Amino acid sequence: MFWADRLAGEIEKKYGKRKPVIIRDEKTVSGRVHIGSMRGVAIHGSVAEALEGAGVSNEFIWEHNDFDPMDDIPVYLDRATYEPFLGKPLCNIPSPEPGYKSYGEYFAKEFQEVIESAGWRPCFTWASELYQSGKMDGVIKEALEGAEAIRRIQKEVSGAERKPGWLPISIICPKCGKMTTTEAADFDGTTVAVRCLERKVEYTKGCGFEGRLSPFGGKGKLYWKADWPAKWKVYGVLVEGGGKDHSTKGGSRDVGNHIAQEVFHYEPPFDIPYEFFLIGGKKMSSSKGRGSSAKEISALMPPQILRLALLSKDINQAINFDPEGDTLPVLYDLYDKLAGNFWAGTKDDYARLFEFIHINHQTPPAHFLPRFSQVAFLAQMPHLNIEKEVGAMKGGALTAQDKAELTERAAYAKHWLEAYAPEKFVFKLQEAMPQVALAPAQKAALGELRARIDSKPDITAEEMHATLHELKEFKAVYLAFLGKDHGPKAGWFLESLPREFVLKRLQEASQ
Repeated sequence: MFWADRLAGEIEKKYGKRKPVIIRDEKTVSGRVHIGSMRGVAIHGSVAEALEGAGVSNEFIWEHNDFDPMDDIPVYLDRATYEPFLGKPLCNIPSPEPGYKSYGEYFAKEFQEVIESAGWRPCFTWASELYQSGKMDGVIKEALEGAEAIRRIQKEVSGAERKPGWLPISIICPKCGKMTTTEAADFDGTTVAVRCLERKVEYTKGCGFEGRLSPFGGKGKLYWKADWPAKWKVYGVLVEGGGKDHSTKGGSRDVGNHIAQEVFHYEPPFDIPYEFFLIGGKKMSSSKGRGSSAKEISALMPPQILRLALLSKDINQAINFDPEGDTLPVLYDLYDKLAGNFWAGTKDDYARLFEFIHINHQTPPAHFLPRFSQVAFLAQMPHLNIEKEVGAMKGGALTAQDKAELTERAAYAKHWLEAYAPEKFVFKLQEAMPQVALAPAQKAALGELRARIDSKPDITAEEMHATLHELKEFKAVYLAFLGKDHGPKAGWFLESLPREFVLKRLQEASQ
């Protein structure tokens, strides 16, 4: 069973169809959101789609967390400009570009565009609005009144020690506007005692303010391990997963489950622990600027291929996407295999995956799919008519759907070649004989190939390819024409070139 259907079945078994299932996820928008965060979007969004298909009413909520503090400055921003804002909520920091209300909104909107272009349409919410509207006031009060229980839970479950009197909230200093520098104590039911400490954190200084302040109405924010279960209660969340690091014993999910039950008296939602989405084998950090952004990576491929990258593996399997490797051609090959299986009428998990990777499960009608790697090669040969060459591959005229597919693949192939493609996919027809060393046997094979082409003016690509198979010498052809030891299907490549050019080059190479 396809993993999204399996999870949807477990969720339906747990909650039934009596009321809408609230599915939630969030991301702190501390900088460019990396492609790894799209796995959470894809998993929660696809479970929502599977539930809908099973007749289970649901709502997928995505929260842009713009109420966390800035605790570091991304490497792509000017440090001098943003250093004064360290420690302040992201919603209170100026946007890097005009037209946005805040730093948080700027990076959130960029990520939201990726989510929507990939075909997921959650209800977008903002952490700052949730707090400032007063919707969090009730759980803030419960958390402050239950601070002793939260301290005990953190010690028992995760081993974290909190000093007596500690409160699980960060108050925004009314003088300097920072929240990571403040310390709250002594909740009296309406206010807390607040101190803005000069040396509480290493990356910024507090201003020394002292006084009593209300923690409500957006004046403070619960610390993460209390904030997460508090939001479950406020939103009425029934399903929310997270990366596997959160779901380890003693991790934030374990702590959150205990706080939800003991402090907020709320049953923790159905968990979906999942493996990471890696870039080149590495996990990424938004604020550090490592890895590749969701915007950059999503621009490399159309929605169906991005969704394939995100959905093709079960949640307990890591995904490694390497834009500088052969990940993209391999994904296209997988897509072509799934399409052939689906169009043949096969009903299995692969057919179900093919449905899920298309927006609204609108699968396209059967048409010709040229291999992405071959399209990438043709796109680098300006002397070729790419539509004619792909028509030859198909063995007939291209339909309107075929042409649309080719146009799309060629555009993405060119972008990938310019931005990321490894050397083995980059080709250039050498106008002069390359300076390569050919062995006597290779020269003899090229001489024999020339003789056969010369003796048969109407020789076909298939016949040239068969000759090279017989001679067992593809490498020599690539060296002679491209200057490297690999390339596309040689027979079709040679047929695409002017006949006299081929004969002249083979003559030179065989000398």
